Amino acid sequence: MEVRFSPLSPDDGKDVIDIFNYYIEHSFAAYREDPVPYEAFDAMRQRTCGYPTLGARDEKGRMLGFATLRPHNPNPSFGHTAEITYFLHPDATGQGLGEQMLHRLIQEARAQGITIIMASISGFNEGSLRFHRRHGFEECGRFKKIGKKKGEFFDVVWMQKNI
Repeated sequence: MEVRFSPLSPDDGKDVIDIFNYYIEHSFAAYREDPVPYEAFDAMRQRTCGYPTLGARDEKGRMLGFATLRPHNPNPSFGHTAEITYFLHPDATGQGLGEQMLHRLIQEARAQGITIIMASISGFNEGSLRFHRRHGFEECGRFKKIGKKKGEFFDVVWMQKNI
């Protein structure tokens, strides 16, 4: 499958929110309990302003996934640290797309002076924890049962990669 990568644009909002809402509704990968409206994409773009973003589309233009970096903390002392978020369309998982997006974001992050990438992951999301370990992230914190979704408490695991 041929994949085209490009920065997220205002036109990507519906596709990005549809993918994000899938994970809200069907997993613990997204922490929210209820789906978000399409207007939430505007807030996402504001949080990621000045940081690399990626949309991945197939040859027919279908959104396969998206990835963003954003400030981990707005204090200038943390300017070299970014937080990563990425979600793949459920039909696009297990094909190496997440790895491609991660590598592209790392390249852009380095060029911008970012040296540390943080990932916040649900303790129930074993697939994401494995993915991040395989790609050089190390667990640096675990907050036990601080989240609650679908009546279940879950851990939030912080992972870090020095790039």
